[in-house]
Amino acid sequence: MNVKSVAIRFPQEMLNKISYVAEYEGRSINSHILVLVREDIAKFEEEHGKIEGDISPDVNVKPPRKSSI
Repeated sequence: MNVKSVAIRFPQEMLNKISYVAEYEGRSINSHILVLVREDIAKFEEEHGKIEGDISPDVNVKPPRKSSI
C-alpha cells in the first residue's frame, strides 16, 4: 500500500475532542481519522457508486449537491 502524508489543521477544541474520542476507541488520532475517512468514502460510494481508477485533479471537481426539494 502506498501511504502519503497530509497535514491537517484543526481548531484546538476540535483536536481535543477528536483526541478524546480516539483514545476512548483505543486508537491514535491518525488511526481514528483514517477510520472516519474510510466510513465517509464507503457512504459516498454507497450513495453515488464506486469510485474507480485514478482520479486526476483536473477532473476531480465537486459534484453538484442533490436537491433537497
